[in-house]
Amino acid sequence: MFVRKSAPLNLVIDEPWLEKYSDKISLRWSKYQSAIQEIENFCGDILEYGSNHHFYGIHFESWRNGWVYREWAPAAEALYFFGDFNNWDRQSHPMKKNPRGDWEIFLPFDQYKDTFVHGSKVKVHVIGANGALDRIPVYITRVIQNEETHDFAGQVWFDSPFPWTDQDFSLAESRKQPLIYECHVGMAQEKLGVGTYLEFEQNILPRIKSAGYNTIQLMAVMEHPYYGSFGYHVSNFFAPTSRFGSPEELKSLINTAHKMGIAVVMDIVHSHAVKNVNEGINEFDGSDHQYFHAGPKGYHEGWDSKVFNYSKREVQQFLLSNIRYWIEEFHMDGFRFDGVTSIMYVHHGLFMDFDNIDLYFDSNVDDDAILYLQLANTLIHKLKPQSISIAEDVSGMPGLSRKIEDGGIGFDFRMAMGVPDYWIKTLKHKQDEEWDMFELWHQLSNRPIKEKSIAYAESHDQALVGDKSLAFWLMDKEMYFSMSLLQQNLVVDRGIALHKLIRMITLSLGGEGYLTFIGNEFGHPEWVDFPREGNNWSYQYARRQWSLADDPLLRYGQLAAWDKSMIQLAKDFQVLASQHARQLHLDPDKKILAYERAGLIFVFSFHPTESFSGFAIQVPWTGSYQLILDSDEKEFGGFERLDTSTTFLTNENQCLLLYIPNRTMMVLKQKD
Repeated sequence: MFVRKSAPLNLVIDEPWLEKYSDKISLRWSKYQSAIQEIENFCGDILEYGSNHHFYGIHFESWRNGWVYREWAPAAEALYFFGDFNNWDRQSHPMKKNPRGDWEIFLPFDQYKDTFVHGSKVKVHVIGANGALDRIPVYITRVIQNEETHDFAGQVWFDSPFPWTDQDFSLAESRKQPLIYECHVGMAQEKLGVGTYLEFEQNILPRIKSAGYNTIQLMAVMEHPYYGSFGYHVSNFFAPTSRFGSPEELKSLINTAHKMGIAVVMDIVHSHAVKNVNEGINEFDGSDHQYFHAGPKGYHEGWDSKVFNYSKREVQQFLLSNIRYWIEEFHMDGFRFDGVTSIMYVHHGLFMDFDNIDLYFDSNVDDDAILYLQLANTLIHKLKPQSISIAEDVSGMPGLSRKIEDGGIGFDFRMAMGVPDYWIKTLKHKQDEEWDMFELWHQLSNRPIKEKSIAYAESHDQALVGDKSLAFWLMDKEMYFSMSLLQQNLVVDRGIALHKLIRMITLSLGGEGYLTFIGNEFGHPEWVDFPREGNNWSYQYARRQWSLADDPLLRYGQLAAWDKSMIQLAKDFQVLASQHARQLHLDPDKKILAYERAGLIFVFSFHPTESFSGFAIQVPWTGSYQLILDSDEKEFGGFERLDTSTTFLTNENQCLLLYIPNRTMMVLKQKD
C-alpha cells in the first residue's frame, strides 16, 4: 500500500528553481501511486500486468494438448488463422471472439502435429472497417521475408530452452559507470553485406572486450521492414530481426557478452511504430485507434509513423509485456529508450528549443506518457533490480533520471544530447582560435548533481548520411589520402590531436557514463548510409572497415590506442563514478582548462599554435605528482614533447609548474 507524500518532494528540495512547479511534480507522484494501486487491484502486481505475451500469441497448452493462438482486436468483424499448415486457406480456420475483444483458436496436437511445426509460416486474415487484410500476428516472435516477393510472414518458432551460462554475470560495474559501445549488428562487419549475430559474437565482441567497454547498446534488434530505418520503424515488437539470424543466435551473442563481462542494453522503440499496415500493428483490428491515438494525433509528422496512446490499459500492457519479454527471454540487461522527448510531449519536441522552464509543465506535456515511463522503469527494476534504463531526451525534462518517489520519472541515466550538438556546432562554425573555454566548461559540466548522464561526443546520429562523424569534420577528404604513418599532413595532425582531446574531455567531464558509436573510436571515415535506391542499394557505407585500425601503417590505430588507454584510465580510477569535476584553472586566451576528478588532475590545452612552459596550475593537494597519461605520446599520434618520467612538485603556492604543448592533454596523479 502506497502512502501519499506531501510536497515538497526531494526533486524540488534539491532543485529549488522547481519550487514554482512543486504541485505539478507532486501530482505526477500521486498519479503514479494511484496507477500502481489500480494495477494491484486489477491483477496483483506490475509483473502480472506486464505479462500479456504469455496470454496472447501462439502457445502450446499441455493441459489441452494443443496450440492456442490469441489476439486482441476489439473492433474487428472476423479473424481467420491461416498459413502453410492449412495450405493458406483464409476461411477454414475462423477464430472466436469474447466480450473483451479477444479472439482465439485452438489447434489440437494430434490433428496438426505434422503440419503445424517448427518453422511453419503463418498469418491472420482480419476483416474490419479497413477491409479484409492479411496480417502478421501482433505477438509473433519471428518474422521472415520472402526473398522473391519481399512479402513478410510470421513464423512459428518452437525453440528448445537455450543453455544459458550467465548465471554469475554481474551488472555492478556497468551500472556504476557504464562505458557503452553503441553498435548495429548488420553493419558491424567489413564485408559488403548484412552481418549476423554469430559474426558479431565471433568477430566484434572480442574487439569490444579488448577496447575496454563494459556495455554494448544494440540497435535495430526489433523487427523492422526497412533496413535503412536503422531499426527505428518497428513493425513486430516481440520478434528479433531475422536479417541477422535466429533468436537462438541472438541469445548466444548475449550469453557470450555476459561471459566476457559485458552488459547488453537494447535500444527499445516505444516512442512510435511503423505505419505500414501489411507488416506492422497499425489498424490491426480495422480501426485507427487500437494501439494508437485516433486521427491526426496518432500520426508523427516528423517521423512518418504512428504514435501510441499511452492512456489505454491495453497499450500499457502491450508495451510493458514487451519489456518483460526481452528481459526474460533474451536476458537483456536494460534499455536505452529511444525518442523519450517525443513520448513526453504532445508536440513531440518538434521545432522546440525548450528555452523556458514552463514548457516542462504546460499542457503540451503528456501526463499519461510520463506515467507509462514511470511504470516501465518500475517494471524493469522490479524484474531485474540491477538493470540499466537510459532515456534519450533532448528537452532536459527535470527529474527524468531521478527516483519516482523523489518526483522523478525513474530512469537511471539520461543521454547528454547537448554535448554532441555542441561539438558539431563548434567544428562547423568556429575557427580554432574562437573556441570559448567558458562555454566548453559550461556545456560539459552543467547538469543536475543527482541526475546521472551518459556523455558522448558522437553517436549514430552524428554519423548518418547528411552529417559527418567528428573525424570527418576534422579531416574530411584528407582521410582518404593522408592517414599514412609515412607522411605528415597538417590537417591530419590537427584532426588527430583534437579528436583525442574532444573524446577525453567528454568522457572525464561530461557525465557519469560514456558512449561511443561502433568504429568512431578509431576515427572511422565517412558516414553511415544504408542500401537504398539513391545509392544503388550499396553496402559501401553500411559496414565498418576494421582493417583501417588494424593496419600498422595507418594512423587510425593511434586513435584506437588512445581510446583504449582513455577507457582503461576511467576504469582504473572509477572516473565516471566519482563526484562532478571541480575546476582548477581556466585561461580563455591561452585556451587552457584544468580540473580535478576522481583524485586525478586533468589539464587540456586547446591552443592551436602556442605551447607554454612553467605554466602554474594550482592543485588541491601538496606533494609530488606523476604524469600517467598524455595525448602527445607517439603511440597516440603525438610528438613526444613531454617527459613521462618527470616528477612534478608543488611550489609554495601549491601549484604545479607544467610544460603544456599546444593541442594536448595530460593526466597527473599524486604520487604515493
